Amino acid sequence: MAERGRPRGFDRDIALRRAMEVFWELGFDGASMSDLTAAMGINSPSLYAAFGDKEALFRAAVELYGRTEGSHTARALRERPTAYTAIEAMLRDNIATYTDPGLPNGCMVVLAGATYTSRNAAVREFLVEARRHTTADIRARLDRGIVEGDLAPETDTASLTMLYSTVLYGLSIQARDGVSPDDMSAAVDSAMQTLAAVTR
Repeated sequence: MAERGRPRGFDRDIALRRAMEVFWELGFDGASMSDLTAAMGINSPSLYAAFGDKEALFRAAVELYGRTEGSHTARALRERPTAYTAIEAMLRDNIATYTDPGLPNGCMVVLAGATYTSRNAAVREFLVEARRHTTADIRARLDRGIVEGDLAPETDTASLTMLYSTVLYGLSIQARDGVSPDDMSAAVDSAMQTLAAVTR
């Protein structure tokens, strides 16, 4: 009878969570294998056996981020009753996460691939596609606002999408730079005036 393989000596979910925080703080390029294994509490062979290579681990970490701290955008766009309240909640809820003292500052999807090289082109495109998906969700929510009658029929949802996706991603940079939540909230106040002008 074949001997069963030895069970992993670590909790995979906890290890992935720790890897997510390392990538979030240091970025894909900045996070070394020793940074990752130290944070995860495992050795390199165990990391490769459980997650594959560094890129596969990164992709799993981004997916975890999207289900946890990075879920505010999708939730606001899905659950808020009007386009205005959805966009406002998206921005304000993310400010709270971006500046949470218990987490790395900013958005992992915006910041973790900020340094691009030819060696990580696949990682760059993976993050670009994630941001494109978010931008498309913002556009869909604004278009829904027209259909449901809470935005004026002539509303230019394409330009508003560019505005609010740019504000969303810009808040991530501001948070990483240490800008206060109050200052970022004031910027959101100004940005929301544009949407208020076409809200019924």
